[in-house]
Amino acid sequence: SKLVGRGGAGFPAGLKMRLVAEKESDKKYIVCNADEGEPGTFKDRELLEKNPLKVIESIIIAAYLIGADTGYLYVRGEYDNLKENIMLLIDDCRDKGYLGLGIGDSDFNFDLLYRSGTGAYICGEETALIESIEGRAGDPRMKPPYTAEEGLWGKPTLINNVETLVNLIPIITLGAASYREYGTEESTGTKLFSVSGAVKKRGVYEVPFGITLRELIYDYCDGMKNDGEIKFVQVGGSSGAIIPASNLDIELSYEAFRENHVTLGSGAVIVADESICSLDYLKSTAAFFVHESCGKCTPCREGNRHVVRILDHLSHGIGKEEDIDTLLRTCQVMREASFCGLGQTATTSIVSMLDHFKEEIVTHIDHRCLTGVCDFEEGGGLHD
Repeated sequence: SKLVGRGGAGFPAGLKMRLVAEKESDKKYIVCNADEGEPGTFKDRELLEKNPLKVIESIIIAAYLIGADTGYLYVRGEYDNLKENIMLLIDDCRDKGYLGLGIGDSDFNFDLLYRSGTGAYICGEETALIESIEGRAGDPRMKPPYTAEEGLWGKPTLINNVETLVNLIPIITLGAASYREYGTEESTGTKLFSVSGAVKKRGVYEVPFGITLRELIYDYCDGMKNDGEIKFVQVGGSSGAIIPASNLDIELSYEAFRENHVTLGSGAVIVADESICSLDYLKSTAAFFVHESCGKCTPCREGNRHVVRILDHLSHGIGKEEDIDTLLRTCQVMREASFCGLGQTATTSIVSMLDHFKEEIVTHIDHRCLTGVCDFEEGGGLHD
């Protein structure tokens, strides 16, 4: 089917499952990652709210494929309103023989447990998620070993995003060939996109890979609110790249994004109109990463603090042009030296915004904000 992971990494799902299936072990686990902490992403919430049995079924199928007897559904803590219903459904599946011993009069034994996150963005990273399930702080582990070899309690573990797993059902139902009829050669099937920002119809849209970003915004979301003009779109949440209005005809596929040196990520699409100040926007994303950094490694912990300080000074008109160079060097160090994906991708939006909107950011040095959003009061910002 050529299914790849829908959580952001885009790793081939079949290969990931095979790696776990082929490991010799007395115990194997499966974890369905529904932590979904990326700002602007809410597709998994829709699946868990509107069709939780589909999610449970897909976990059981994946467990059977890899030979796991225990699974965990790890759900974002902010989705606590979904917990009672999902746990009732898990109990009902257990009562009706879809979970437990001898499922379907076979020798397949599997049980599913529910775990809640506590609001830590870092637990979207699979090794930090494992640490959380095991009862420790959600700090990422050193890799290798990878989770397919040593995951939960040192046993082979398959970790997949909710959307990745639910794709198993149409693949099995329709067949791999029929599944490949949707999408493109490399990006098969459909993808859920969480669209927010300045569009008329915000929400989650299931579309085939291969349509353009422009089609998603204007054909599916009915265009811009108040018929405004698009300034930029951030794809992939706060850790995603900034795409200017001039590149709206980019194809929504893994290969097209790779050719443009950006990633689809989790499928978050945040649309900004001309009222948004690019520097003010970067300040909000940078502040998010300062808050969510686990602090384990120096490049991420200190780098994010310095990034916020530089952006804050620029927005208050007390920055200098050489601060831009310092900012870019800091971003490079974070990207190359951070311990995990949080620090490595935290500055993606900054680098890409400077690629397309550097002149607008530089004007703040002369106490000019083209949108009138920034405050140039004497004395600087909050992070002096």
